Amino acid sequence: MKDINLSELDFSNLGKWPTALKVAVIIVVCVAVGVAGFFLDIKGQIEKLDRASREELSLKQEFENKQAKAVNLDAYKQQLKDIEESFGAMLRQLPSKTEVEGLLVDISQTGLASGIEFELFKPEPERYIDFYAELPIKMKMTGTYHEFGNFVSGVAALPRIVTLHDISITKEAKSDQLTMEVTAKTYRYLDEAEIAAHKKPKGKKR
Repeated sequence: MKDINLSELDFSNLGKWPTALKVAVIIVVCVAVGVAGFFLDIKGQIEKLDRASREELSLKQEFENKQAKAVNLDAYKQQLKDIEESFGAMLRQLPSKTEVEGLLVDISQTGLASGIEFELFKPEPERYIDFYAELPIKMKMTGTYHEFGNFVSGVAALPRIVTLHDISITKEAKSDQLTMEVTAKTYRYLDEAEIAAHKKPKGKKR
């Protein structure tokens, strides 16, 4: 190969070239064809294969997720049924419009039965929230710590939902009496007509 003078080679008659040179040329051509084939075709095929592999993995994962949901469908249905029943039970604990007055009497009687004295018992205007209305009741009362404890326990034991908020207790000077200010909140469910009226946009004032 070292003794070959490229300027003396006859490119129109490759058959007379030295054997070693012809072998080298064939190798170079094969490598060039292989490289060109890789970039023009094989590389694209590899990329398609990679995309197909990732898509297969994604579809497999999606199938497994759907299969798991299908297997647990009965359990999900039972869970939904339990939630609906629990929600219905809680909804039944909300008084209707006609029962609110009786509930206010129950709260007042619970306080009196506990031994406390009311200085203020003032129902505030209702606040409408989605499918229910919230009725705050401002209360100020005096009594002992033990009497307040009985009152809170009695309110918690009422068959209707009543929650206590913004509790403030102060002690009177030279006395065992305490003063408690608290906002009790009870709730009632709205009927369909009230919900529709609440959601209906109000007309603009002229």
